[in-house]
Amino acid sequence: MEADDRRCTVRILCSKRALLASNPSLGIRWLIGSPRFISPLTIVASFRCLHTLPADPFSPDFSKEADDIRILLLRGFDIIGALFVGSQNRKEDANKAIEASHKLRSCLYGDKASHSMVAAFTDAESSEIQFFVSANSTVAEVESVLYEDNPENILWDKGCLMRCQLVLKLPLYAPLYEKLDLETTVSALAKRAIVGLKDPCTVYLVESGDTNSDKQCSVVHGKDLDCVDAKPLPCSHFSSRKGPKVPTTRENVDAIRVAILTNPSRSEQKPGFPAIEYLAATKQTRFSTISLRLDILCYTSQDFDIATTISEIVIPGLIGQLKAMAYASNLETSSSQNELCPYHFLPSGLLIPITAIYDLKYGEMEEKQGELRKSLHLRLGLPLDRPLMRIANALCFDLKDKRGGKGTRDGKAPKDGSSSLLRNVHFEVPTSGVSGGDLSLIEGSYEYYHYLQDGVDDNGWGCAYRSLQTIISWYRLQQYTAIDVPSHREIQQALVEIGDKDPSFIGSREWIGAIELSFVLDKLLGVSCKIINVRSGDELPEKCRELSFHFQTQGTPIMIGGGVLAYTLLGVEYNDVTGECAFLILDPHYTGSDDLKKIVSGGWCSWKRPVDSKGRSFFLKDKFYNLLLPQRPNMV
Repeated sequence: MEADDRRCTVRILCSKRALLASNPSLGIRWLIGSPRFISPLTIVASFRCLHTLPADPFSPDFSKEADDIRILLLRGFDIIGALFVGSQNRKEDANKAIEASHKLRSCLYGDKASHSMVAAFTDAESSEIQFFVSANSTVAEVESVLYEDNPENILWDKGCLMRCQLVLKLPLYAPLYEKLDLETTVSALAKRAIVGLKDPCTVYLVESGDTNSDKQCSVVHGKDLDCVDAKPLPCSHFSSRKGPKVPTTRENVDAIRVAILTNPSRSEQKPGFPAIEYLAATKQTRFSTISLRLDILCYTSQDFDIATTISEIVIPGLIGQLKAMAYASNLETSSSQNELCPYHFLPSGLLIPITAIYDLKYGEMEEKQGELRKSLHLRLGLPLDRPLMRIANALCFDLKDKRGGKGTRDGKAPKDGSSSLLRNVHFEVPTSGVSGGDLSLIEGSYEYYHYLQDGVDDNGWGCAYRSLQTIISWYRLQQYTAIDVPSHREIQQALVEIGDKDPSFIGSREWIGAIELSFVLDKLLGVSCKIINVRSGDELPEKCRELSFHFQTQGTPIMIGGGVLAYTLLGVEYNDVTGECAFLILDPHYTGSDDLKKIVSGGWCSWKRPVDSKGRSFFLKDKFYNLLLPQRPNMV
């Protein structure tokens, strides 16, 4: 970096809230950028420092931090600085922040950063952040800070993702009667893997991540990885995107695929002469094989050539993940007891994908799994009351990779066949027309349940059952539960089992209301509910502020019962000054086919005013109403 670069603008792609990891408590936030592919001093994310020395939040345990971030951070992104929250001596601590950033990066990659580092400071009560930058061994305050309006365009205009999966089976030689030197062993495994990955006979098959792409695949040989005479082929050759389209939606990720092929029968040695490797053992030694299933995601530029990307990004990424998984594996026994598997995620509020490694030997409800997810939430600044880092939330790279439970944003069922029901139909609904109102909506995906589905003729009595099914589908799609959405009979069975109904209730056509729904949600999901009672439909607009608060804090669908009919409430828009309001109603009384246009145009999912333009009241003034507000479980 030139000396005058220290006066240039620091660009921030993530929000200020994300920069602080949503928690202004004392400590360090590591600043993430991609100085190799994006202009220097551009911050794309921040990771909270979790491992510090006792009684000093500004003294990291660099070894533990590096172990965690080595797994989490995609190759192609890098440590570009540190943000100190609660620092009192900003100019004095600027050098400390720069030094900490260099030290963490050295622990991560084993070399010194060639790019400048950013030091940032804020107190625990203010949102104002002051930035410094290092250049040529000096630290100076930057002239300006720019929060970008279209960060995705900057990330993905020329950026792209590359994915490589590899199953490695490596020989492990361990002393029979002595404790294994883990660091030496892992280092030896990594060196052996590097030799294999850069072997001249190793072949890298590169192809577009879009299965419908007409772009041909390409082959890169190990001998060409570091060859200056090789004809460069840019990553853009395999990208199916045109323009700054974001390649990462949870349902289908556009990533260039790299497959690694080896042929042990091919060798540069003379044919007919088998190769034998001799390793002298000075002590009694046991032999075993360690099997690791690697799966890395990398960030690179479309202008970068494929061979260099493989050599300088993909292979180091594989080696980094190999080390992380080897350290986590049980190498002390003759065979690994772990079932480690990497998954990639893009939680809401984060601009860049991240990677986590889970042990599949235990279920997701196992205590250690829960502790690991909680630590990931803390590091990434994610809320601690919703599951965003479970396996079902992982990114999918093609239709075959889908694990079910993925909502779409177009009102259609997912193409993986996991459900035939419409989802998120309110996305197609026009605005409410409330002037100057505050809009509060459901958060997350749901399925639309209505009359006559599943071969059940519940016309005239099953509306509350259908609203309950929609609510439970929300909990399923947000990964709070894995149970199937219950049928009418199963709902009735649950009410009988808790003693609320007599056995004769099963198979009947009796109505249920908000109270019964709360009982079923508690029994089947362990979900608690809040109930609002109103004596007349005229009083419902008075509850808009409370309903708005529910959608902002809980985000779950609301069931409106009582009166004559049951509805599902998906949102409200309310003008606090004029009192004008509207309710986003999903109507379970629809009896037609799952035709999205027909449903929306027919008003079966639409904004309802308390009194429409013709003076008709949607909520009846001579009827009481019970509103069931399911609560979001406090879990990760």
